[in-house]
Amino acid sequence: MRVLFWGTPDFAVPSLRALDEEGHEIVGVVTQPDRPAGRGRRLKPSAIKQVAIEQGVTVLTPDRPRGDDFLAEIAALQPDISVVVAYGHILKREVLDVPALGSINVHASLLPELRGAAPINWAIARGHSKTGVTVMRMVEAMDAGPILHTVEEPIFEDENASELTVRLSELGAAALIEALTLMTAADIKGEPQDDDLATFAPKVSRQVARIDWRRTAVEVSQHIRGMDSVPGAWSELAGLPIKLFRSKVVPNHAIDPPGEPGPGGNGGPPPAKDPPVPGEVVVADAENGVVIETLDGGVLVTEVQPPGRRRMSVRDWVIGRTVTPGQCFE
Repeated sequence: MRVLFWGTPDFAVPSLRALDEEGHEIVGVVTQPDRPAGRGRRLKPSAIKQVAIEQGVTVLTPDRPRGDDFLAEIAALQPDISVVVAYGHILKREVLDVPALGSINVHASLLPELRGAAPINWAIARGHSKTGVTVMRMVEAMDAGPILHTVEEPIFEDENASELTVRLSELGAAALIEALTLMTAADIKGEPQDDDLATFAPKVSRQVARIDWRRTAVEVSQHIRGMDSVPGAWSELAGLPIKLFRSKVVPNHAIDPPGEPGPGGNGGPPPAKDPPVPGEVVVADAENGVVIETLDGGVLVTEVQPPGRRRMSVRDWVIGRTVTPGQCFE
């Protein structure tokens, strides 16, 4: 089958490689233009562009995938089908209809749940116990086309969005090949989605990623794991934005500050003190991590990223005396 592939980030790479390995003819790749990256802000090609160049495939990088010239350019490639995996633009009807067999999309959720740009982030942030990938025929409405193939996948305890993205990218590649096999064997039209069951997963922004410590420990932990690693959940400490990673809910009895005997210990009951408030650092321990109070308990984090620094373990952060018990995130 002659395939025109559309994709941009690492998530799309396993699908592109799988098409090539299965013997499909990739007649061209459409991806986002090179973007500035790193401290030097040098232009960097997308992950998909790098793989396509390795494979010797024609690469198109339009600012916007539309217009007569662009339509003529992709039509000249004579694709049988377009395969879209995390490309980054909604495609117009005239673009979707260029290939004889239309256009299909690999989406990282169990549609109609979590339509939109960030289904993996929101599956974790909203506490879903399972997710998956859906291969669908594309229509102009966002992620609303008939479903060709669906594969479910559990979300593991304490898994973050970066880890789940890697697993779903491989699952999506396998599901894509299975869907193309089904389409070759029979002229399947797909199962219409029930729009009444649709939920949405909008793009995550820095503002959305900010942590609200007034939520429950479970909700805060889910939020931190869901925002990993881009844009990264964050909160201000001493006026500086700190990104927090690798979170886990801990019971209150497990977060007594070290060196203070609990009730019944040799030193007798601890002195009375005000209970911690949401956002307060309860424990800052180089070995075990940093525990921060929420509405109803503590959240342990074991990795952080201060501004202008690399992502690091809390051991380095605590040893540097950057955080101490009693400080409060805002």
